[in-house]
Amino acid sequence: MLTNAPTWLIALALAAESQPVPVGMPLDNDADPYRAVVARMVRAIVQYSRWPGNPRHLRACVVGPTDHADDLLKGREVAEIGVEVVGRSPDRATPAECQIVYIGRLGINEQRKVTARMQDGAVLTIAENDPACRSRAMICLLFEAQTLSFRLNIDAVSRSQVRIDPRVLRLSGGDSR
Repeated sequence: MLTNAPTWLIALALAAESQPVPVGMPLDNDADPYRAVVARMVRAIVQYSRWPGNPRHLRACVVGPTDHADDLLKGREVAEIGVEVVGRSPDRATPAECQIVYIGRLGINEQRKVTARMQDGAVLTIAENDPACRSRAMICLLFEAQTLSFRLNIDAVSRSQVRIDPRVLRLSGGDSR
């Protein structure tokens, strides 16, 4: 098990083990049913995350082309919690300017370069196009027929300065309990 791990990480690992099915949010009836749900999912994950020093303002960098991040780029949903969303090329996203990195449709090697660059900073990494979590992002979105869910990469979470509350695993149906 995790012998020298902090208490929050042990709780997160235990919660993940007790959750056999990834958590999810139902889709909207839209041309792109994932668009609004992605923004809500990211917002909910951010609400359950804590950065060192509890900054009042966060910058989310959307890296690379995306399939479902239109509402993130428009600032809908996420802007309510003090998150500025900007687009960045993979080479321009740095831990100094991005506290959240949403990785779009990049090859696995490019995704790994981005997550490796963010690893030592206080950065929450979310991958849109990596259901197996090979990119080493903290959160990997899973686009399923009727829901949007995610995988939590506990290894990446444990190395990060960002702390994710175990209650993030309870995200379901668009509300948090």
